[in-house]
Amino acid sequence: MSNLTVQEKKYKNFITIVSIVIPIAVAALFRIKLSNVEPLSFLPPIYATMNGITAVLLVFSVIAIKKGNRKRHELLNTLAIVCSALFLVMYVAYHMTSESTPFGGEGFVKYVYYFILITHILLSIIIIPFVLFTFMRAKLGQFPQHKKLAKIAYPLWLYVAVTGVIIYIMISPYYA
Repeated sequence: MSNLTVQEKKYKNFITIVSIVIPIAVAALFRIKLSNVEPLSFLPPIYATMNGITAVLLVFSVIAIKKGNRKRHELLNTLAIVCSALFLVMYVAYHMTSESTPFGGEGFVKYVYYFILITHILLSIIIIPFVLFTFMRAKLGQFPQHKKLAKIAYPLWLYVAVTGVIIYIMISPYYA
């Protein structure tokens, strides 16, 4: 077995585990309420900002690779992964210490909000393995496969990041 195959197998196992564990852990942690902890009500604008930063990093990452700057592209994507991870930690922390805020809009805007929310949640689960496998392909120097996956991962990830900000903007008037 070649060294590349061993590395690839390790990455694939790790990515598979992470892609399964994260959604399950988030769902489980949502059910846990830390009542003896002060609500972290200051977090929503911060984690919405992390989504916005992720979106900007992704756009600049594509610009960097189109200009042939592979190092900057890699750095920006690594930072985008870090921002997404920070978002996730803050999002879970907020929901473990605070009650969920119901959306108060009515009529057509309510349907728009729930469409955005549902697609955001579903794609945020789906995007995990896409992002990690795309990153893995680049790390292993498998650039044709990386590019092929990136054409799927990029728009999905960008959608998740942008809709995260939109969801915050739409629900923020209803925070207690």
